[in-house]
Amino acid sequence: MKKKQIVGLVIAVVLFIITSVASVLTNAFSRQLFEESVGDIITGSYEFNPPVNDYIAIVRVEGTIQEQADTNAFGEAVGYQHATTLDYIDNLIDDSGNVGILLYVDSPGGTVYESEELYLKLKEYKEKTGRPIWDYMAHYAASGGYMVSMAADKIYANPNTTTGSIGVIMSGYDMSGLYEKLGIRYVSITSGANKDSSQMTDEQIAIYQEQVDEYYNKFVGIVAEGRSMSEEDVKVLADGRTYTANQAIDNGLIDEIALYDDMVSEMRDELGTGEFYELEATQSVLASFLSKAEKLIPKSEAQILKETAASMESGVPMYYAEQLR
Repeated sequence: MKKKQIVGLVIAVVLFIITSVASVLTNAFSRQLFEESVGDIITGSYEFNPPVNDYIAIVRVEGTIQEQADTNAFGEAVGYQHATTLDYIDNLIDDSGNVGILLYVDSPGGTVYESEELYLKLKEYKEKTGRPIWDYMAHYAASGGYMVSMAADKIYANPNTTTGSIGVIMSGYDMSGLYEKLGIRYVSITSGANKDSSQMTDEQIAIYQEQVDEYYNKFVGIVAEGRSMSEEDVKVLADGRTYTANQAIDNGLIDEIALYDDMVSEMRDELGTGEFYELEATQSVLASFLSKAEKLIPKSEAQILKETAASMESGVPMYYAEQLR
């Protein structure tokens, strides 16, 4: 083979390899771009795009405080978005245009981990920026919803707010009676006497009670700091019961009873700006349509039973739960 032919063959092979690699990279990039675009088309996304002027940020805590995992049948995020909210507060910390937070709470509670994490993030915001947080309680600000409110400088409640429920619960189900009726024998091989808690012994109940007491004492300490009360005075109120707005103000759990618009007006006057900003999901027409379509689908008996069981785990329709599963 002549020298020119060899050189030509080498060049052809090199060009083929370069073209193949470029094609693979282009396809991968195109696929990623397509998936991201389709994701935005179906579910929408969250973007931090604050005003140019000074503004008050509205941070919403609506629904059960838990991991960011809830989606509807079409993959659209619903309810409280934990990771998104934490990122939002981080962005506010870094934005000099933000002058304060209006924390809007409409939550019956949630898990210990996420509730305390949000509380600590709000405390971090105040410590790093020196800016105020004003809290507004809507339908509910109970249990975990009350805990996150403890980061606020001022707490307002709607006249019909249900709040309080200061306490912790671990809950589960004893299915042994049902198994016996159905002729099902439960068997577990464990490395220790307390590895299996499906049928609670007195010793196991005592173990978990210690954990509940630890979480409870931490919750009491957070309330005592947030409301400038002694822990002994908080414990008198913290037996798990809920309070009306009037009862809450009489017991020092909130500062004022007001309608939302009145509270917004007072905050606007004190912080010197009428500009409010709220993080919103960019929802496509398709996502909006699918979301509305889902509401037209009747709930199954299984869904209804699941929702009922969840609402009763705390004994009342609001809870601050470290749940056993």
